[in-house]
Amino acid sequence: MNMILLGPPGAGKGTQAFFLVESYAIPQISTGDMLRAAVQAASPMGVKAKACMDAGELVSDDVVIGIVRERLQQADCDNGFILDGFPRTLPQADALQDVLKDLGKELEAVVSLRVDTDALVERLAGRRSCPQCGKGFHLKFDPPREDGTCSACGGELVQRDDDKEETIRKRMEVYHRQTAPLEDYYSQRGVLIAVDGMAEIQAVRAEIKAALQAG
Repeated sequence: MNMILLGPPGAGKGTQAFFLVESYAIPQISTGDMLRAAVQAASPMGVKAKACMDAGELVSDDVVIGIVRERLQQADCDNGFILDGFPRTLPQADALQDVLKDLGKELEAVVSLRVDTDALVERLAGRRSCPQCGKGFHLKFDPPREDGTCSACGGELVQRDDDKEETIRKRMEVYHRQTAPLEDYYSQRGVLIAVDGMAEIQAVRAEIKAALQAG
């Protein structure tokens, strides 16, 4: 099964990807993981990527796509793959189609986890964690016994910077501007599976499984 997993930050892609990896015995491939592995292996594209990063520049689409090509040619992708975080834009999607065609592979499904922005903000902005013991809480869904204090060790709870409302909304704005148009792109190709990402984890999993089996 060759598939892409789409969804904004906090939509639960990691949780669902774990289920898909186990179900289909295929690797989850994220852009970050691919870049790090290519740099560490000093592959031709990894060398180019390292040069960009060392210079403090963004890695170009050409290099990222080259790394994707290298990764999809590895043996563990023979039976399929889950691309997570790529493509992010329409030009990247076009380039991926060319890569897959060259490799004799075909994209079979694009699972898009759809979320409500306000509900996602509530989900993420309510998270708190304890730096001392690592335990996590949620102000609404799993609150500590005492405000601001870890129920496990008594440490002071903190909010991660990327869980602050302003940051979440900015990330969502970027996602919808750059990545959401991919839904139309893949819908026109008949491979889009749109799923309610705000449902319970098991419900989301069941909906994805049923759609993949039907397809």
